[in-house]
Amino acid sequence: MDAECTPASGARTPRRYDDDRVTRHDDIDWGAPEVAAHYDELPLWSAPFGLMLLDRVPLRRGQVVVDVGAGTGFVTVELAQRCGPESRVTAVDPWAAAMDRLAAKVAFLGLTNVDLVVAPAEHLPLADASVDLVVSNLGINNLDDPPAVLRECALLLRPGGRLVTTTNLVGHMEQVYAAYRTALSELGLDEHRPALDAQEQHRATVASVTDQLTGAGLEVVDVATDAFRMRFADGRALLGHWFVRLGFVPGWRSVVPAPDADRVLALVAARLDAVAAEQGALELTVPMACVTAVRR
Repeated sequence: MDAECTPASGARTPRRYDDDRVTRHDDIDWGAPEVAAHYDELPLWSAPFGLMLLDRVPLRRGQVVVDVGAGTGFVTVELAQRCGPESRVTAVDPWAAAMDRLAAKVAFLGLTNVDLVVAPAEHLPLADASVDLVVSNLGINNLDDPPAVLRECALLLRPGGRLVTTTNLVGHMEQVYAAYRTALSELGLDEHRPALDAQEQHRATVASVTDQLTGAGLEVVDVATDAFRMRFADGRALLGHWFVRLGFVPGWRSVVPAPDADRVLALVAARLDAVAAEQGALELTVPMACVTAVRR
């Protein structure tokens, strides 16, 4: 529970939290079932991308679908239901705990048209030219070897089959990176700016995604871009948010070696606190893209 009760009155006493925890690294065991279970409770990051994808995929009964980087199965479950029980959806992800979570959801929902493959996507147990649709919601930008996976996906697609993928783009959370650069300068740590630039610029661009898809032998036929906002009370709230600690803080921390990383993140939080105080809240921008390619 997140609150404690006193035996005498039963009144809830708020548990006290240490605000300095936002500057410390929380080791996360990705193999722990509870991580996958609670990851399901944080849809606000992947949902805008997933909805963008679901708006653009072909939906037909009887089609064969592969979801690459399925995670806990948000898109898998939706496509299995939206395409009807005659369809077949194969969810692929090496994250075993997440796939266990997806298996439980599939069983609970009574879905009989979902298969789970707990493995990397470079070599899939499916016949060439047997798949109508490959989807990947924020998956390709997290792969170890995107070109190999995309070549495999291209081989699986029938002629006319489509691959639809979403990604966040360079420029996401630019407000954090601006505060980080200021913090490095104020602490006399500008020698780490190239590492910060690399951390920011490793995100995808429409051009880089297009190049990856065409390099795999696919033809890009549609590109949609958009953006959404994430709002926080201040910088400390941002850096203390569970999903931000899960997905972003380790990367931000890696820019500067310990123990300076703690000092930098504390100053980043302070700079973002000032922005929030001036604007009424901290608003972060997340640009996104949905790219569709076809096998000719």
